[in-house]
Amino acid sequence: MTSVRRTGLALAVAAALTGLTALSACTTAGSDATSPSQGAGASPSRSAGADGGAGRQDGGADPASVAALKSAERATGAADSARVESTTTMGSLMSMKATGVLSWSDGLTGTLTLTYTGGSVADAMRRLGSTSMEARYLPDAYYARMGDAFAAQAGGRHWLRYAYRDLERLADGAGAQLGDQMRNTAPHHSVKLLLACGDARRVGEERVRGDRATHYRGTVDVAALAPRDSGLDAAELADLKNRLTRAGVTTQTVDVWVDGRGLLVKKAEKAVTSSGELTQTAYYSGYGVDVTTQAPPAADTKDFKDLVGDQGGPGGVS
Repeated sequence: MTSVRRTGLALAVAAALTGLTALSACTTAGSDATSPSQGAGASPSRSAGADGGAGRQDGGADPASVAALKSAERATGAADSARVESTTTMGSLMSMKATGVLSWSDGLTGTLTLTYTGGSVADAMRRLGSTSMEARYLPDAYYARMGDAFAAQAGGRHWLRYAYRDLERLADGAGAQLGDQMRNTAPHHSVKLLLACGDARRVGEERVRGDRATHYRGTVDVAALAPRDSGLDAAELADLKNRLTRAGVTTQTVDVWVDGRGLLVKKAEKAVTSSGELTQTAYYSGYGVDVTTQAPPAADTKDFKDLVGDQGGPGGVS
């Protein structure tokens, strides 16, 4: 394999995996308490101070907010599927938009279109002929359609397949987290994360894309996670803390907006991670939408583990 071909395939692997990580990571934190709540699509109509919804004076969670969020977590989880629109930024590495449908009724399945709009990943994708790709999610693997430029370097095959168990071969252990992260991409896991903050409180009533929703906020301090006021049991908190620690998250702010049916319609997360600041805003609609996702044809698919072998080991895709 020529060095040019090696470089092109490595860029494709890195770009596709960066998109996957950005979508599935337990994102966002930081101390900026204003930027998430003022994102596009939300317009405040009543402040927290107007109705005492800002939480308890001791900094703990507001019990009424915890009860409402538990109900929202159950309702959103039971809805099984939704349409998704999101924007994600990972420092200077990338900015990305994603649109499509996801189901979490039996493992994560769905199809998204990922469009890289900036950063070094967008530059890498541009060199491969396109800054957009289709991503398909199945319970055991993730597929990325890389386009004709990639296919010319990969034996005519357009798709990359990443079996989650094979991702552990990535250098620096970067892929070891992805299986866990994929299982926590469903929207109700953002509500669980907010419950784990321990200071979840109601901000107020706002409009999200024209519809009334209730806004809740909390801040996760990973080192201080404890059962007090979290709404989660000890096992759930231990699992959450482990996942956040592995992702390099130290602090994280979480904002969610819940509609009158108790369904999550928007989330905004901001985190400080070992890779820098990561922000993500996502909108959810069409709960219960039909999601039918199939693996691409095998004859048009290049397997990640074979690509690693082609390049002489995991170092070729780090």
